[in-house]
Amino acid sequence: MNKLFLIPVLFISLLFVSCSEDDLGPSIFDTTDKTEDPNSETYDFDQWLKETYLIPYNLDFRYRMQDVGSDMGYNLAPTTYDKAKDMAYLVNYLWFEVYGTIAGTSFLQQYGPRIIHLIGSPAYNPVSGTMVLGTAEGGIKVTLYRCNKLERTNVPLLNEYYFKTMHHEFAHILHQKKNYPVDFKEISKDFYDPVGWQYRTDSEAATIGCVSPYASSQAREDFVEVIAVYLVRTDAEWNALLELASKPGIDRYGEVLPDDGVDGKAVILKKLEMATKWLKESWGLDIQALHNEIMKRADDLNGPSPAPGQNLKDIREEMLHAPYQCSYCSGGIHSEGK
Repeated sequence: MNKLFLIPVLFISLLFVSCSEDDLGPSIFDTTDKTEDPNSETYDFDQWLKETYLIPYNLDFRYRMQDVGSDMGYNLAPTTYDKAKDMAYLVNYLWFEVYGTIAGTSFLQQYGPRIIHLIGSPAYNPVSGTMVLGTAEGGIKVTLYRCNKLERTNVPLLNEYYFKTMHHEFAHILHQKKNYPVDFKEISKDFYDPVGWQYRTDSEAATIGCVSPYASSQAREDFVEVIAVYLVRTDAEWNALLELASKPGIDRYGEVLPDDGVDGKAVILKKLEMATKWLKESWGLDIQALHNEIMKRADDLNGPSPAPGQNLKDIREEMLHAPYQCSYCSGGIHSEGK
């Protein structure tokens, strides 16, 4: 028995030795690290990313779309080079520098993501009629979609499609590390709809105490939406939301909904109070200071006003045809009802 077993073992050993000695020659693919090649067209930008993100935050800013790091369940397109440069600048200006100013650089060094991955197209879900604009995975990686539609000086569009998404996903990262209040889940538990939230209007969501239709999908999305919406909306827009929450709800067919018995404005303010307290006590973050800094920086984005048809109302009308959602991933839990 021992002799019979020895033959295949020796044969396998010879295979390993033979393979290890094979000279495969040079790769047929370009293996040059273009980020370190001074002759590369992207060298200056790559060095800026290194100095702005990698060195201070140990963050890999990936603007070249990576198949292995993308959701293969969607048809996705890479971000163009010019849009990637704009997004990299704006992420730093309206996110990283905001937290650096209010909480200190060390905050994002310790708690910020380690990877930001840009995708040029949205991730459309034809079944639900929604599009994913951002993902937060395991407190480490944030993916931002629809980057090719970026308009650098269109502040309403920037906030609605991109920076609300960033603050939304970062709030997910924070509550992955420290849970949000358990009592928050009880406030609107009778109204959450993880499957049909996209059919609610802004008005319908507001009257039940949610700051957006997506906030009405489930408690954890409700919590981070309160934070994100408050951070990026102007005072006038926030007050308009509260006023909307005080009126009877109107559905997508323009019909006035029956009284649901909920004081939407009071509920939204209660949720904001809980989120404000959690950020302060758990993270030492002042949500009002963050909001003020974001508003100041948004005002400093000089450029032409949004083109006709691209004010905030029109942007939201566009989103009704493909409502926003994030695909928050932690321990196999997805916000798409899976």
